Amino acid sequence: MIPQDFIDQLLSRVDIVDVVDRYVPLKKAGQNYMACCPFHKEKSPSFTVSPSKQFYHCFGCGAHGSAIGFVMEYQGLPFVDAVKMLAEGIGLPVPEERAANPEASRAAREKKLSLEDALEQAARYYKQQLKQAPVAIDYLKGRGLTGEVAARFALGYAPDNRQNLASVFPEYLSPVLAECGLVIDAEDGGRRYDRFRERVMFPIRNQRGGIIGFGGRILSKDKAPNAPKYLNSPETPLFEKGRELYGLYEARQAIRDANAVLVVEGYMDVVALAQYGVAYAVATLGTATTGEHVRKLLRHADHVYFCFDGDKAGQKAAWRALENSLPQLVDGKALHFLFLPQEHDPDSYIREFGREAFEAALKEQSVPLSAYFTQELTSRVDMSTPEGRADLVRQAKPLLEQIAAPTLGYIIKKRLAELAGMDVDEFDMLTGHSRPERKGRRDYQLPEQSNRPGSSSMVRKQIKWLLMNPAWAHDVLVSDNRPYENEMATLVAIVEAIQASDSELTTARLAEFFRHSPHELTIDSVLLDTMREPEEFSNPDQNDRENFRLGFIRLTDRYDDDLISGLSAKGYEHLSSEELQLLRTLLARKLAPSGAAPRNG
Repeated sequence: MIPQDFIDQLLSRVDIVDVVDRYVPLKKAGQNYMACCPFHKEKSPSFTVSPSKQFYHCFGCGAHGSAIGFVMEYQGLPFVDAVKMLAEGIGLPVPEERAANPEASRAAREKKLSLEDALEQAARYYKQQLKQAPVAIDYLKGRGLTGEVAARFALGYAPDNRQNLASVFPEYLSPVLAECGLVIDAEDGGRRYDRFRERVMFPIRNQRGGIIGFGGRILSKDKAPNAPKYLNSPETPLFEKGRELYGLYEARQAIRDANAVLVVEGYMDVVALAQYGVAYAVATLGTATTGEHVRKLLRHADHVYFCFDGDKAGQKAAWRALENSLPQLVDGKALHFLFLPQEHDPDSYIREFGREAFEAALKEQSVPLSAYFTQELTSRVDMSTPEGRADLVRQAKPLLEQIAAPTLGYIIKKRLAELAGMDVDEFDMLTGHSRPERKGRRDYQLPEQSNRPGSSSMVRKQIKWLLMNPAWAHDVLVSDNRPYENEMATLVAIVEAIQASDSELTTARLAEFFRHSPHELTIDSVLLDTMREPEEFSNPDQNDRENFRLGFIRLTDRYDDDLISGLSAKGYEHLSSEELQLLRTLLARKLAPSGAAPRNG
């Protein structure tokens, strides 16, 4: 983990206006800057950057965040890589990850660099060999590829020789070559040999463009009839199949332009689609679509299309992709599934019917995840019988519990309830729906019959004011013995974070402070609402500040009252010693004479 104090330092030294302007030309508009949004197509600028809050927001698509968030979204980078990119841009050294053995960490980084260098050298060699290999050139031309597309993907060729790379690496016996997957050491102790031979080579890049592995397509099985058609690099310190996608680096701009990404199963599918103008395709690397794949794709585009063959294997792969996608779903983004005729893959389909027909099939014949979800589950049971509908509920339960997008999850659940002939409440009861996990700072068990305190429009408004005006946190006091939960817990956490900071916090720094915390989703949701109504929170005056202070006092007082009611209803004999002490404290505070003890303190 990168230390939080470094994140704060980084955000205090970079200017989001400068960061965004490197990628999107900005124009001054009053106190802010405007541009056409880089994350969706629009004719009139709706993308705004606030230098005072160090925050960006698009009123069209809702994209918003700090300078770190912008780099993550625009470049499609994970958090740590975005931080490193920003830090390098201002010459700020990123601190070492807190490790028990710094020397081991340094050695691991040096090894990583040596592996990357070896793969780059091999890629240059393979690319040069392609120019001298008529058999490989004829194969690529036969697949309809031009030299321009081959160069774009840095395609190469590994000749038919057991030790081609010995001419590239004088130290052919170096352990580095084995660790990055370029060579294989014979199990019987014999001579090592190249992993890739007589194959068209597809370099696999990470999101920064560095080569982390290869895929190789065999040209002839005459000498090795049992050899696989496609061969991937093995898992290495650089290459993990469940995290990487072929073609993502090359497709970044096309994905942004289309606001869509197409997931296919093979290297040649990606390259052939790019040849015909569908440049926003990527491929999994010989493995099922993972949750990490989906999370990465949703950072790049609002629409993700999975394209599978229509046979049983394709159906099985599609359902696996759906299952792994559920925990990554986000409201406002959509997944679609397209099943091609059994005699076609994307490569053959686009070569036979052309780009327009292929993209028409994507838009008109693909099935949204919600529809595929319900269609697949209902097809597995007999919906005409009570037993079948009961089985539907049973099968749906574990899947519904994984859906991370609350609105989409509710809509899918409502549709399944309708198909099962019941309402949503009955469906919830039958699936054993539980309350959301509590996010309070201490584990008090409130009685079930109490109203769950901590969520209201007033709480959200207080959070909005505080995010826009962090200095106001110093006007209020927080008692440290309350089991705050829900949105109230978020409000209190923000107050405490600001009061504990020894420097002035901006909206952007607050958002980054709570990234990966239990409060992240609430803060992100409130920020989105705030940016949709900027006029309400612009130019606050002293009256607004005083109303915030008084509102905070009212909320904490009301929260105390709710806790007293809930604990009292539970009955003194059923309270734990911790709960009993809390109730006594609350009652003493509530019954204290005016001035004896502050209600909010």
